[in-house]
Amino acid sequence: MAQRKNDGSKLFMTVLCMGAACSAIPISDLLDRASQRSDKLHSLSTTLTHDLDSHFPPIGRVIMPRPSMCHTSSLQTPSDKEQTLQVSESDLLSLARSLLHAWADPLVVLSASANTLPHPAQSTISNKILELQEHSKSLGDGLDILSGKMGPAAQTISSLPYSGGNDIGQDRISKLINFNFLLSCFRRDSHKIDSFLKVLRCRATKSLPETC
Repeated sequence: MAQRKNDGSKLFMTVLCMGAACSAIPISDLLDRASQRSDKLHSLSTTLTHDLDSHFPPIGRVIMPRPSMCHTSSLQTPSDKEQTLQVSESDLLSLARSLLHAWADPLVVLSASANTLPHPAQSTISNKILELQEHSKSLGDGLDILSGKMGPAAQTISSLPYSGGNDIGQDRISKLINFNFLLSCFRRDSHKIDSFLKVLRCRATKSLPETC
């Protein structure tokens, strides 16, 4: 599994940028490849959510924390496409990088918790969480390269510390609810990251704003 992770990251970085040739790759091409990776990230998180729903206790939908409790909720982001189009390119990339960076530790928690998750599809869920980590790391590496080409503002990362701890619960219901909540937060943020990068990609191709 570790070998697959390393291979996946190396493959993406090879495609994204090959050594000194990186500076010669147009930003539009880098954004296109990053957007493809973010699309995969969001798609995978959505599939994972559906996997969990197949065996989620009804009471969980009642007592699961609200989205406002996600650890990234303090970051001010555009609430819709119209607002997103008003944000500068550097700020959009900074927002995307901040959100992605904020999930480094929580994804480790999800990965560790998935190994003992009381769910019939535990093995499948665990493998997909590992894929999320791979895609997240690769996308982060790519966005680091992009930020270096877009200036200081794009390199700014807001601190969004995760204070949820490593324990998602002791009993079956708590584990399923807390795991589902954390994953739902990631799914929401992966959608934002994907949306921001798609707008950036659209702008880089000189498309009209209304087509982005």
